[in-house]
Amino acid sequence: MIEFDTAVAVQLLYGRQSHAIDSGRAHDWAATFTEDGVFDSPSYPDPVIGTAALARFARGFFDDAVAASEKRRHVVTDVAVEPVADGEVAVDCYLQIVATPRGGESRVVRFTTVHDRVVRVDGHWRIAHRRVARDDT
Repeated sequence: MIEFDTAVAVQLLYGRQSHAIDSGRAHDWAATFTEDGVFDSPSYPDPVIGTAALARFARGFFDDAVAASEKRRHVVTDVAVEPVADGEVAVDCYLQIVATPRGGESRVVRFTTVHDRVVRVDGHWRIAHRRVARDDT
């Protein structure tokens, strides 16, 4: 069984991560991953690996939203945290990306399931590997 403090810390990590990418803080978003962290989603052609590439990816996500005159939000729900090993947990959650055009109605861009391997690095939880599955594929 997962310790309460670990579950809360992981939940807070996901909140910080969502707010960072949605507000254009690309380096803060990338820092939620390990230095060699992997983001693998079928929405994008190739996995994104490592801090610099993750920061570029996050910057592109935000810049695309600005160019479209939209606010985009990552909505993370149903976070399930399971111990794997000392200092490592598996996390499954749902992620909706919602876009709201200036003066328009919000719409769900995509609904996904996220599968993460999260590890302790220097006393902080970091995502080592993220695999995203889209509900429409």
